[in-house]
Amino acid sequence: GGSIKHDVSVPVSRMGDFIARATAAVEDRLPGVRPVPFGHIGDGNVHFNLSQPVAMDKAAFLDLWDEMNAIVHGIVREMGGSISAEHGVGQLKRDEIAATKSPVEMELMRSLKRALDPKGILNPGKVV
Repeated sequence: GGSIKHDVSVPVSRMGDFIARATAAVEDRLPGVRPVPFGHIGDGNVHFNLSQPVAMDKAAFLDLWDEMNAIVHGIVREMGGSISAEHGVGQLKRDEIAATKSPVEMELMRSLKRALDPKGILNPGKVV
């Protein structure tokens, strides 16, 4: 079946609240969706994956990718977390990351990239 994956972080003290709120929000939007939160919860990182409802077409479920991300990422932002945890920003989150990072944090990320890759030849267009 289809899966919409999230690799997010929130303060450890808010992890239980995040899982409860995100689960309720996605289930409210799509009854039958199967949230699968797992991994690294003790350090504030969680894979909050969504499996398609049993009776739903895979393509129709995956068409909800943007909407489900907006729901989950919105809760992450409200809780002072990040939409990018252990697996980094990647290409899919590159444009959205600025919503969860301050201008100072964004410039620090750019500075690290320039320091490690002054010629811009290592993974062009990627974020550190």
